[in-house]
Amino acid sequence: MPFIPHTEPDIAAMLTSIGAPSIDALFDEIPAALRNGKLTQVPTGMNEMQVTRLMSERAALDVPLLNFIGAGAYEHHIPAAVWQIATRGEFYSAYTPYQAEASQGTLQVLYEYQTMMASLTGMDVSNASLYDGASGFAEAILMAVRAHKTSRKVLMPATVSPIYRSVAHSIVKLQGIELIEIPFDAVTGKIDMKVLQQHAGSDFAALVIPQPNFFGALEDVDALTDWTHAQNALAIGLVNPLSLALLKAPGHWGGKGADIAVGEGQPLGSPLSSGGPYFGFMCCKQALVRQMPGRIIGRTVDLDGKVGYTLTLQAREQHIRRAKATSNICSNQGLMVTAATIHMALLGGDGLRRVAAASHANTAALTVQMAGIHGVKIAFHGPHFHEVVLHLAKPAAVVLEKMEAQGVLGGYNLSDHYPQLGSAILVCATETKTDADLQRYVDVLRAALN
Repeated sequence: MPFIPHTEPDIAAMLTSIGAPSIDALFDEIPAALRNGKLTQVPTGMNEMQVTRLMSERAALDVPLLNFIGAGAYEHHIPAAVWQIATRGEFYSAYTPYQAEASQGTLQVLYEYQTMMASLTGMDVSNASLYDGASGFAEAILMAVRAHKTSRKVLMPATVSPIYRSVAHSIVKLQGIELIEIPFDAVTGKIDMKVLQQHAGSDFAALVIPQPNFFGALEDVDALTDWTHAQNALAIGLVNPLSLALLKAPGHWGGKGADIAVGEGQPLGSPLSSGGPYFGFMCCKQALVRQMPGRIIGRTVDLDGKVGYTLTLQAREQHIRRAKATSNICSNQGLMVTAATIHMALLGGDGLRRVAAASHANTAALTVQMAGIHGVKIAFHGPHFHEVVLHLAKPAAVVLEKMEAQGVLGGYNLSDHYPQLGSAILVCATETKTDADLQRYVDVLRAALN
């Protein structure tokens, strides 16, 4: 049903019914000094023709570029059927199920999503879902601290995305939680085990284990997980869901598996669309399920034996207890989760493995070609997934600007977040890149350096 605003007679009738002289009188408790007044910066309304022209002009500003930036947002092929189905009315308009009587179709999609994510991560349960990977990561830290009970310290490797670390710090700092940074090894780009060992025997709630890490390098997850559990702490796996089609699932890390797995679901069917949209996923062991934010959908049968889906578990106090709530996550990215479910169902396990393998192969091929360019050095040695760090002989910002002028987004500038790396960029090649694309990147990078 289209939205129809109230008419003046409607408003007058409602005000009369509640005994208020005007709408302004309903807000008389707000001091005048706090009121905005007129919204002078908001333009006047446009008609349909004007809006269409404005948006067409803005869309034309998005010039297609050959993209080799990853750093947490990845360009993957999305089958046309994904959004053809996801934008059907019954999905597109469905939001988040607060109540058990929500649409059976919505609940079934979320149940299927949970099943797929639990399988992909090797964990017992999955929620549905979180706002994005970064805020979901912060929720995982809060969850680990609640579950641990005795410590409010979390070991945070510098190999975790700087954006995720910043968001986590903003969310947990006022709750008395300390994030202790663990530096990375200059040779491998992985967690510095010597520094980590210095925390052996200390009281901390959790260790964050990124896999792959922000540099694309693969951490020794088995050893890190076992070490963490030996310290009576929880292991938080921060993972790229696509990589799990090839790599060991967090639930199988070490002898007991990670306790929590969290990450960004964007690689599973969400487009790179001017900075979004995203959604966060979280899975955990059964023992921690009542500490998990969000909601869980269950499958059951009624008295007639018919299959039904229902809202089985949620932190109900998040709606009514405010500061005492387990989490303030009262919503989820339902449409993105729907697209991810369709995406995974269409590709299946074999399809996801092929995408992950092709992405890794393209990055490996590009790395070999870039190693032959004068002024380029591969920063770290060791296994990686589909990203690699390059040292450049010239300032990264200048090189990337020259590459963009030639129609190529050359990578992510690491200089601001990791000044110890000098002039360095993070480069990503997914399955969308052809041999010609890789050669063009090499040619443009060489020209930018020369």
